Amino acid sequence: MAGSAASCVKDVINRSPFISEMLIQEVISFSNLAQFIKPKVEQLYGGEVSSASIVMAIRRYAQDLKKQTTLNSGERKIDYELSMKTSIYDVNIARSNSFISRLPALYNVVHPENGDFLNVSIGEHEIVVTVSDKYKNLIDEIVKKEKVIARERDMVALTIVFKDNFLETPGITYLATRKLAWENINIYEIVSTLNVLTFIIKRQDSIRAYGVLQTFLDEEL
Repeated sequence: MAGSAASCVKDVINRSPFISEMLIQEVISFSNLAQFIKPKVEQLYGGEVSSASIVMAIRRYAQDLKKQTTLNSGERKIDYELSMKTSIYDVNIARSNSFISRLPALYNVVHPENGDFLNVSIGEHEIVVTVSDKYKNLIDEIVKKEKVIARERDMVALTIVFKDNFLETPGITYLATRKLAWENINIYEIVSTLNVLTFIIKRQDSIRAYGVLQTFLDEEL
């Protein structure tokens, strides 16, 4: 068995941000949802689970989700700035020492202090370079002998700069990504530092995503 029936219910709900949102907004029947997810819960649990047990688990988890949406109840608002950079080039390659050795050539040319966008994320197996599109030819030259997993042009970087350390406020990244998922906006990359949170998305989703984040930041933080 995969754990308690309640944990299986949570796992099934967490696989769909739409269900989570409907629970928070109280626009879905617990009993109807229980019948809908019952086969998946029992498959995950590895045995029969009563509808009453699933309803109880849903009710408890719905209460937890509501608590998570209230980040600063009774506290001061979080100060922030929301900005958008267009024409972003996103390249994902297999990690290699040869590419890492070429990174200084990129850092010497791209100047974020002058308005350029640059982020390099080095993972255990992959490296992602997100950069202003005007440097596309340079990036393509650097990666031409590398194993390129994916390339995306015409991307947009939506950046939230917090005046306070947002990492000390639990749930902001979770809530923001959930809001975007609820609007069917696909996130290609998430970049975060101590006071900055950036989402890399498709240009056609940028205006809608900007509005979603603006509303979230104004009304829920």
